[in-house]
Amino acid sequence: MSSVKISAVIITFNEERNISRCIDSLQDVVDEILVVDSYSKDKTKQICLEKGVTFMEHAFEGHIQQKNWAKGQAKFDHVLSLDADEALSEELKDSIKQIKMQFIEDGYSFNRLTNYCGKWIKHCGWYPDVKLRLWDRNKGKWTGVNPHDKFELNQGCKSHHLKGDLLHYSYYTIDDHLNQYNKFTTIGAAESFKRGKSISVGGILVKTIWKFVRDYFIKAGILDGYYGFVISANSAHATFTKYVKLKELNKNAKKKQ
Repeated sequence: MSSVKISAVIITFNEERNISRCIDSLQDVVDEILVVDSYSKDKTKQICLEKGVTFMEHAFEGHIQQKNWAKGQAKFDHVLSLDADEALSEELKDSIKQIKMQFIEDGYSFNRLTNYCGKWIKHCGWYPDVKLRLWDRNKGKWTGVNPHDKFELNQGCKSHHLKGDLLHYSYYTIDDHLNQYNKFTTIGAAESFKRGKSISVGGILVKTIWKFVRDYFIKAGILDGYYGFVISANSAHATFTKYVKLKELNKNAKKKQ
């Protein structure tokens, strides 16, 4: 099989802090870098244009919807999807360059390694965080429940796991984490409510406690030191927050009946 051309596709909104690093990591690996932006208010657009990428603007209707729209705008069928706060490690760059010469599978996955407040997190259920991010766009689509999207290949398609990490620069401060999960739990609760989900107080308690025990002890977050504890506690609180918000949505819906 001859060498394939790859389009890197990134969706953005107010990512001036991250987008340069993401783009730079792709420059000598892919054949097109496409950024689909949902009308950022910061310098994201300016940075992208200075970097010479293909830049489009499209109204945001949800993570899944935006990524499915974005992959359809790529110049090439073989797509590498990154978030703006991600970048390719040197080993992953080499792996992708090698499979460009022999793209024999329908998709390729790799591990994602997350940086939290300057520390690389190897436990807490955060690593290895396997992501299917390189694929023939005709062989699958983005699915999941907003805001947690995932790419699923069509039935019968095959994937292969590549060496190297996708570096994820997630949170620079603990406040970043708190603000993000407050936003994401609102979206997650709304999605669950739309799907007719409900939960009891006892259910909230069990899920919250289990989340902390799972991440800190079973998934060995304790080995990540102080930040392992912070992540596990925040993740448990995010679980609590999501289900409390869901319960409130159901209570308010009943009042209107």
